[in-house]
Amino acid sequence: MLEEVYYHFSQNTPSLSALITVFHAIFVGTALNSPNCRSQPGDASFPNPDQIQQFNSSIGGRLVPVIPTGKLCQNMGGCTDDQWNDPAFREVIPGSMLQDFVSNPPSICYRNTTNCGQGSVPILGINATCVADIQEGVRFAHKYNLRTAIKASGHDYLGRSTAKNSLLLWTHNFKNITFHDSFKVGGKDLGSAVTVGSGVQFQTLYEETKARGKIFVGGTVRSVVAAGGYLQGGGHSILSPRFGLGSDNALEFQVVIANGSLITASEVEHPDLFWAIRGGGAGSWGVIISATLRTYPTFPAVVHTSVVTLNSSEAAADLASLHASHIFDWDDQKIGHYFILLQISPSLFIWAMISLWPNASEAAVNASLAPFLDRAVLLGTNFSVNVSGGMVNDQLGNSDQAGINTGLGSRLIPEQIYRGDPLVIRDTYKQLFDAGASGVLGHMVGGGQVSENAHIDSAVQPKWRTAKAHIALSTSWNEDATPAEVKNFQQSITKVQVPILDKLAGGLGSGSYSNEGDAFEPNFQVTFYGPNYARLSAIKRIYDPDDLFIVATGVGSERWDSQGLCRVG
Repeated sequence: MLEEVYYHFSQNTPSLSALITVFHAIFVGTALNSPNCRSQPGDASFPNPDQIQQFNSSIGGRLVPVIPTGKLCQNMGGCTDDQWNDPAFREVIPGSMLQDFVSNPPSICYRNTTNCGQGSVPILGINATCVADIQEGVRFAHKYNLRTAIKASGHDYLGRSTAKNSLLLWTHNFKNITFHDSFKVGGKDLGSAVTVGSGVQFQTLYEETKARGKIFVGGTVRSVVAAGGYLQGGGHSILSPRFGLGSDNALEFQVVIANGSLITASEVEHPDLFWAIRGGGAGSWGVIISATLRTYPTFPAVVHTSVVTLNSSEAAADLASLHASHIFDWDDQKIGHYFILLQISPSLFIWAMISLWPNASEAAVNASLAPFLDRAVLLGTNFSVNVSGGMVNDQLGNSDQAGINTGLGSRLIPEQIYRGDPLVIRDTYKQLFDAGASGVLGHMVGGGQVSENAHIDSAVQPKWRTAKAHIALSTSWNEDATPAEVKNFQQSITKVQVPILDKLAGGLGSGSYSNEGDAFEPNFQVTFYGPNYARLSAIKRIYDPDDLFIVATGVGSERWDSQGLCRVG
């Protein structure tokens, strides 16, 4: 499958030399050519074709042209829905991301778009196979003042893996996995661990850890990499109530920083950077080459999925309130679960709850959930249950989808809110659906070990330590949506729906999970990073004084325009 996709990419993509010639023919004299801006095609400071070819030779020909997914599909004569929405199809294409993003000026490249532009997709990329490729790429970008983008899997809702007129640093090929019985940092034994390259996906790592009787803290989506933006954002998991956040379990990083050096970040080496990488935001600190993660003995688990169909927003809100009144029923077992409410139409809502139960029998799980589900059934028109068992590694990393155009906004909901009046939850859900929310996605992954890990000194948003749930709002649009329509969908999240959720979370100073937050969060410094932002900014100036690594809502991004191309102020 992957070989076939890569063949299509190689056969339907302009050659590197042809692309370089086109860039210079089209863009010469058109860029801003400002000392406050990154070098762009057309600038005198932008590398000329000979300089680009020399650089390509220095890295063994690893420089590749980068084009949007939609343009590739057009060159192929079309892509099926299965291809367009398949992460396996996209993961071997350097310019293909989780979804396709609007750029400034407005440009979207879908399968049916005529005269596809480059949009926010990088123009050149390094298909790195070794650390030296990344180091040389970083030095090349620094020498010519280029905009950079870092992509591991490209699974990013905020568009931080892509950037207009940029050089892409792609770590897809970093697939190394090394297990340690006793991982030591500064002579201190930190126990069982695994070191993974930043191209290793969750599903692969779940399979490898199972083979050695181990499990780690990770997400449920197959194609997300374990050592990329997931950890840098903090990394929640259905296992978090039992083991903490993903970043709580990170022991060491290998990272290429802005001067091209490969350094180790841990409690004893560059501890300030180690602090920042764990929760300080994806894409802001350098190119992660590998991460070492704590592992635990694996165990059998039961996954229970229940689905309820409802016929009104009132019934949907009532079910959300009922759920809120029962969430502490399962605390003694440190159960994580996801709960989703989708509005299909004003008269059709679907509730789903997925919970994972370590070392439990199906009968025990059913008994624990019965007080909630017996009442939930009465609110709906249809009800179904699915229960599966097996090793926990087999229960995770199975879901995946790409090519779905989605905007998100989210908030961390404090435990004290759930211990209050459940009707507050009901009123919030009712307001959200009346305001047009198409989906409310809940992650009951706080409390338990996440709260108990409050002593860990890292850049994780402190609101995680008092949160019970992370709730995200979603809105989606079809491929025929215009840039103006997409903007309206996104503004509905930012200006209408998130303020409703923000009120539930406590209002001014509330927190959010940056990996599933709003790309247009107006007060991102507080919402994503809380009181850590000043310290993060100081560390950023040490390791990246020229802001080579700038991403949307990332540390230091307030100093740049929305494309990260020109300084502001």
